[in-house]
Amino acid sequence: MDHRTTPARRLALAAVVLAAGLGTAAAPAAADGRHRDDGYDLPEAGILLEGIGYDRRADVIYVSGVNDGGRIYRAEVGSGVLEVWQPGNTDGRTTARGIDVDRDGRVFVAGGPTGRAFVYARTGELLAALEAPAGTFFNDVWVGRDGSAYVTNSNQPQIWRISEAAGVWSLDLWLDAADRIPVVVGPGQFNLGGIVETPDGRHLLVAQGNSGRLWRITKATREVTEVDLGGTALTNADGIVLKGRTLWVVQNFARQVTEVSLRDGFASGRIKEVTPTPADRTFTTAKLVDGDLLAVDSQFGLPQPTPAADRVIAVDR
Repeated sequence: MDHRTTPARRLALAAVVLAAGLGTAAAPAAADGRHRDDGYDLPEAGILLEGIGYDRRADVIYVSGVNDGGRIYRAEVGSGVLEVWQPGNTDGRTTARGIDVDRDGRVFVAGGPTGRAFVYARTGELLAALEAPAGTFFNDVWVGRDGSAYVTNSNQPQIWRISEAAGVWSLDLWLDAADRIPVVVGPGQFNLGGIVETPDGRHLLVAQGNSGRLWRITKATREVTEVDLGGTALTNADGIVLKGRTLWVVQNFARQVTEVSLRDGFASGRIKEVTPTPADRTFTTAKLVDGDLLAVDSQFGLPQPTPAADRVIAVDR
């Protein structure tokens, strides 16, 4: 099936993908009897995924593999096909989690429990391979307006920063909030995860999955404020997406996407909508791509082998 879509056809297919992805209705069938969609397929089954990055200038997405040596997959937007861009078990990368892309097309990759982080040029050239102390779990990454990349540590209340000066890359502990953010340490405890920057560049918003709390960090002062959600816990919060003052929180094992309307300088918010996700998918994160909220179906916690088809799809927003 040809997955390439014109902008008009892609808009027309949005409702189809939503129906297929969230199970709200049966998706219309194509002429050959198959369901139409514009999901993205992996080259093989059995792969667990996690992160997604978007290069707006090149109009391509990048998706990270967890159990395949940390492969990085790449797809032209609308192509429907993910291809291996960086092979696994190379450059010291054995697993990969969060991904983000800067304005120059450089791809930043968080290396999960290895405590490693990587930077690649759009051409695929390795620019930097960086490593934090043992015990660091680099979960998600966000490139700020200042050009630095901010990486969350799921084992401790820490944010690390990747920066470049005169061609030299460095990794430093930008924030250690052990005295302000309570964490739970131990197997299966994922603390800081999804991270985004507010549109004005003043704050970072960070989700804490095991407690369901959301934190605002003022970049200039590194002041930490808990976002008041009126008592709602965003349990299993993983990736987060922000547009204006609307925040989408992907709650992996809770199997839902929660839309939050933020206010008071991003210090408080109210739950606007909760959208259940299918029982046979485990979404970890998402990115806004050409108006669609593209979510990554990791298949975490589901029987193997995992399917190759429709592993990145659009969800309701």
